[in-house]
Amino acid sequence: MKYIIFLADGAADFPVPELGNRTPLQVAEKPAIDRIARLGRCGSFVTVDEDMPPGSEVANLTVLGYNAHECYQGRGVIEAASMGVKLNDTDIAMRCNLICIADGRIKNHSAGHISTPEAHKLVRHIDRYVGDDDARFFPGISYRHLLVLDQGSTDFECFPPHDHVGEKVEDLMIVPKSDEAKPTVDRLNDMIRCSWELLPRHSINGERVKAGKDPANSIWFWSQGRKPKMETLKEQYGITGAVISAVDLVKGLGVYAGLDVTDVSGATGLIDTNYEGKADACLKALEDHDFVYVHVEATDEAGHARDVKQKVLGIEYLDSRLVARVMKGIGEKGIEATVAVLPDHLTPVAKGNHVHGPVPVAILSPGLEPDSVQTYDEAACASGSLGLLRGDRFIRTVLGQQ
Repeated sequence: MKYIIFLADGAADFPVPELGNRTPLQVAEKPAIDRIARLGRCGSFVTVDEDMPPGSEVANLTVLGYNAHECYQGRGVIEAASMGVKLNDTDIAMRCNLICIADGRIKNHSAGHISTPEAHKLVRHIDRYVGDDDARFFPGISYRHLLVLDQGSTDFECFPPHDHVGEKVEDLMIVPKSDEAKPTVDRLNDMIRCSWELLPRHSINGERVKAGKDPANSIWFWSQGRKPKMETLKEQYGITGAVISAVDLVKGLGVYAGLDVTDVSGATGLIDTNYEGKADACLKALEDHDFVYVHVEATDEAGHARDVKQKVLGIEYLDSRLVARVMKGIGEKGIEATVAVLPDHLTPVAKGNHVHGPVPVAILSPGLEPDSVQTYDEAACASGSLGLLRGDRFIRTVLGQQ
């Protein structure tokens, strides 16, 4: 038996007035995903407990069956694993965004989705003038980068930029939770303020402004932590696996979970990602892996942008260009597979940030009787036979080990 999870990042939502008080999942044309719901079993899944931050880092840990209260150490350490950055036990890794600030407020969390080549030049510029032997910057993809400190405290509060668009930056600077953390916090805030002087003068940003694009005029730190201790899926469930994603966070989780990372040319994390390439990579990975985790970021980015049309389109592209292609492929190849589809969390277009709440789940397992659910969306799946899932029940249900 093979196992496939399609993860539509942030696809779940609340009813949107613009859509006649329906959700993007209810409006989108998605026959392949609806078929999984119709022929499978459905339910809802609490991927993030109320006392944890409702982001992809915690949610994807839970989807993969891990106890986030025990394993979660922030996005930085996870993305470090994806980037091949080796961490010592005392190192602190943090996510470092390139963002756009306008009139003293966060305009967007992504510097207008800056290109990776542009971003690499800016991060190297910051590392040259702000970094040193015990504070190193590592360039990632688009606006997503990494800072590693070799010592200090993690007892401080950061504010994820995607959750605070439009707010004053001076109200969002890092705050120590203890006296021990104050030196670390002072250093981090000094780095951010230094970037306000360095980045606007860089030629890359001059060219972006001339082209009518948002400049990457600030770095922004968040989600600090140290290297986690996690058993692999092989150790827990006896399966081999692969992860397919454009996002360092998800790739890094895959590394800690013992999954092989499969890179796909043209995978961007946006609406223009290479859906067909991801589908073909999934089918290829099934040849020598038991389990494939296929992650698509586009719906989450549309939610952050509060763009309901892009969110609906992202769901439809996921369905027609990825899920349908994989389902056709496993049928033609005669592969017996359990297939599941779900978001990791909600990213409502009305709010533009991640929020707590259960997400819809559909699991199609060969030989198991379907329930009465006919379409895949938040309301329909809530009435399914799986009920409300928590903890590792989802992954165990997928793997037939519940």
